[in-house]
Amino acid sequence: MKPTNTLFPVFLKLENLRLLIVGGGFVAEEKLTAVLNNSPETKITIVAIEVSEAVKNLAAQFPDSIIKQKKFEATDLDAVDIVIAAVNDIAVATEIREAANVKGILINAADKPELCDFYLGSVVNKGSLKIAISTNGKSPTIAKRIKETLNETLPDELEEVLDNMQTIRKSLNGDFTDKVNKLNDITKVLAAKQEILPADKQDKTIKWQEVVKFILFAFAFMIIGHTLFSYIPFSTILNGIKSIPQYIDTKSFLLMLLTGFLAQMADGSLGMGYGTISTTFLLAIGINPAVVSSRVHSARVFSSGVSGYSHHRFGNINKKLFRALVIPGVIGAVIGAALATVAKEYSTIVRIPLSVYTIYLGYYIIKKAFKKKLIQDKVKGAGWLASAGGFMDAFAGGGWGALVTSTLISKRKSPRYVIGSVCLAEFFVVLSSSVTFFILLKHIPLFDVAGLILGGVIAAPIAARLAGKLPMKKMLIAVGVLVILTSTNTLVKAVLTYLHH
Repeated sequence: MKPTNTLFPVFLKLENLRLLIVGGGFVAEEKLTAVLNNSPETKITIVAIEVSEAVKNLAAQFPDSIIKQKKFEATDLDAVDIVIAAVNDIAVATEIREAANVKGILINAADKPELCDFYLGSVVNKGSLKIAISTNGKSPTIAKRIKETLNETLPDELEEVLDNMQTIRKSLNGDFTDKVNKLNDITKVLAAKQEILPADKQDKTIKWQEVVKFILFAFAFMIIGHTLFSYIPFSTILNGIKSIPQYIDTKSFLLMLLTGFLAQMADGSLGMGYGTISTTFLLAIGINPAVVSSRVHSARVFSSGVSGYSHHRFGNINKKLFRALVIPGVIGAVIGAALATVAKEYSTIVRIPLSVYTIYLGYYIIKKAFKKKLIQDKVKGAGWLASAGGFMDAFAGGGWGALVTSTLISKRKSPRYVIGSVCLAEFFVVLSSSVTFFILLKHIPLFDVAGLILGGVIAAPIAARLAGKLPMKKMLIAVGVLVILTSTNTLVKAVLTYLHH
C-alpha cells in the first residue's frame, strides 16, 4: 500500500487562542510573520534569551504580541493554547515538547517533524479564499513552489466571485438539498470543458520565445552588417581582415567580459543591476554618458534576450504582468534614448547628475533589502512604473530593474515570477532604446561592447536558473554597496574635471 498523508486539515480561529513562540532568531521571525500574515489579532507571547531586531520590530507593530527576554520555563505554558518551538537546538525543542505534552498543549517544532503535533503549511490567500498546502513534513520547498504557482494562477478577482456566490446563496429558497442542487447548477460552468473551436477561430497565443529569438537574430545581423561595412575595406579584404585585431583592446575586452558577466548574474537572478552596474563601470573609465547608455543597451539586447528566453523556458513568466509592463516600458525607453542623445553635447555636466542618480539607485537597492511588508498589495499603475523605469534606464543607462523589479517585489509579489516577467519585458525595452540610439548616433561600437555581450550571454541562463533561490537580502546589499562605491568615485572625478575646466 502506498504511503498517504494522514494529516487532518483544519483552519483555526487563531485570534481566539493564545500562542507561545519560543525563540527569537530567524526561524522565530519566519513563524511570527506567517502567523501575523494570516491572523494579525492573535495573542502572541515570544520567549527567548536573545531576540533579533527584526522580531522586535515585527512584534512592535501588533499590540497583542509581547516579548519576554528570558530562558524558557515550563511555567511559560500556563494559560497557553498552542506553542511553536522556533529553536535550532534539538535538546531545547524536546524539552519544550515534553512540557507541552504534560499540559496537553499542541506543539509545532520547526524543522523537526518527529516532535510536531501539527505542521504550518504554505498558504495561498486570495481574499476570503485560503488554500493550505502540506507535504506531510517531507519537503517545505515543494509546498512553497506550489504556493507560488497557485498565487500566480488564481486571479485576484476571486473575492468578487465569492461575494457574488454568497449573495446568490442567501437568495435561494428551499431545504439544504435544494440549495446544494441549485448551486451545483450555477457553478457547473466553472468545471465545464471548453468547446473546441475551428482552427481559424482559436485563440493564437503569442510564442514569446520565438519572437525573442527572431528579433535577437535580426538585431544581431543589423549590427554585424553595419560593423562589416564600417570597419572592413572591401577593396582590400585580406588587409581588412588582418586589421581587425587592432580594434580590440584585450585588457578592455576582458574588463567588459567580467562586467557583463557580473551585471547579468545580478540582473537575471535578482531582476535588477545590469544597467546600473555596467553604467557605473563605464562612467568610471570616462566614457561619454550618451555613448555609455548606447553601449550598455546594445549589449543588453543580447543578454536580456537570452535571459528572457531562459526565464520563459523555466516557467518564470507571469503573462498578465508582462503585458502590463512591455508597451509602457518601450515608450519610456524611446523617449529616454532620444533625450540622452541630445544631452551628449554636455557630457561633463551630465556625468555629475547621473553619478548622483546611480548612487541613489545603490541606496534604493540596499533600502529594499531591509524593507518588510506583511500585507500583499495590489500593483497599481504598473504601466506608469514601467514607463518611468524605461525612461530612466535609457537616459541614465540603468534603473529598469532597480525601479520596476524592487517595487513589484516590495508589493509581496513572488520574486520568481516578477524577475522572469521583468527580464522578458526588459528585452523589448532595451531593444527599443538600442534601435533609437542606432538611428540617432548612426554607430554602434560592436568591438567595444563584445565583452559585455559575451559575459552577459554566458551568465543569463545560469542566473535564470538561480532566480528566486539566492539569498535575496545579501545579494541586494552587495549590489547596492558596489554601485554606491563605484558611482561615488565617478562623481568625484566628474566634479574635479568640471572645476578644472
